[in-house]
Amino acid sequence: MSKVRAYITSFRLRTLPLSLSGVLLGSLLAASDGYFKTTTFVWAMLTTVALQILSNLANEVGDLTKGTDNEHRLGPIRSAQSGALSMREMVQAMIVFGVIAIITGSLLIYEAFRDLLNWKSISLFIAGGASIVAAVKYTVGKSAYGYRGLGDLFVFIFFGLVSVMGSYFAMSGVLPWICVLPAAAIGFLSSGVLNMNNIRDIENDSVCGKRTIPVILGIRGAKIYHFVITLLAVICLVLYSVLHPAGWTGYLFLLTLPLLAMHLKSVYWGEGRALDSQLKFLSITTLLIALLLGFGQLLSC
Repeated sequence: MSKVRAYITSFRLRTLPLSLSGVLLGSLLAASDGYFKTTTFVWAMLTTVALQILSNLANEVGDLTKGTDNEHRLGPIRSAQSGALSMREMVQAMIVFGVIAIITGSLLIYEAFRDLLNWKSISLFIAGGASIVAAVKYTVGKSAYGYRGLGDLFVFIFFGLVSVMGSYFAMSGVLPWICVLPAAAIGFLSSGVLNMNNIRDIENDSVCGKRTIPVILGIRGAKIYHFVITLLAVICLVLYSVLHPAGWTGYLFLLTLPLLAMHLKSVYWGEGRALDSQLKFLSITTLLIALLLGFGQLLSC
């Protein structure tokens, strides 16, 4: 494997649709309410990409260091695990994308408010700084929260609440309480993607001491949990459309219900490597939900 291909593999570009869902939805909802800044949107997207790649690199470094990435893991073989990239090269790549995230994030905040020192800018700097720390600490270090059953909570917060509400706030400078509903929906669905990953890897994670939700609850409990958070996501979406009426286009996201039903059926019957396809399926479905809800609201204007 060439170095370039090894880096691209470690970037895990297939994770980008899920990470971009929140920014796209927050920006579209802001646009539907009369707020949109093209340059701010571009910087938000670039910052999200940098943070996601940083998180993917850190995840690989942390899992390899702790011995979780081994021959028993069911997911794809990673670059550092195979020896295509050294640990030093992985850490250097982490630093590069961390710096990129800081630069693009700062430009995002400046474009949003034209002042880096007011309370709005400072609040986004805090959220951005927390996002960088969360991206790294998922599996890196002795206090890695991904090994303590907290991965789902952090995904809910940063892929959902921070991503959707932060992008809306960057566009508008205001933050209506109702934004928490679509933000929570994306958070629940994003946690579902992580849960799929962890159900697939439950046996290896258990042996390696990685206490994920499936390891704690068991396969049956993790699947029940998955059904619950998926249902909560749909409830949040419906409540938002009812409380923030946009005519029939505001309910376009309901077109994805058959997809979610197919997904839950696969989760119910599947196990191990058979669940791997559901990671991509739920990620793409989440992106589709974000686009349909966002454009549905925008079309009503």
